Amino acid sequence: MSITINIYYTGENRNARKFADEMIESGTVNKIRQETGNLRYEYFQPFDNPETILLIDQWTEQSAIDMHHASPMMQTITELREKYDLKMKVERYISDENGIPENDNKFIVT
Repeated sequence: MSITINIYYTGENRNARKFADEMIESGTVNKIRQETGNLRYEYFQPFDNPETILLIDQWTEQSAIDMHHASPMMQTITELREKYDLKMKVERYISDENGIPENDNKFIVT
């Protein structure tokens, strides 16, 4: 099992992109990626919305997320969100331990 959190950061004047850039350039992203239980921490930008950045944040289990939330990185993230006046939309997904159904596999090219 893994838990994936999609966070859509939205602001004005490309502030969401500036936030993501600062997270990367400050080394915060690399520190988060090194935390126990982190599987993925990547930013993406939707083609049709330059004011939004999507963070895909994946963890092995809830206790790893809890430890991350208690870490000093959360203070940094909070301060940067406030600095860039960002709004958030959050989606949470738990992996399907059965994998991709066979009927879906025929549509996937690897």
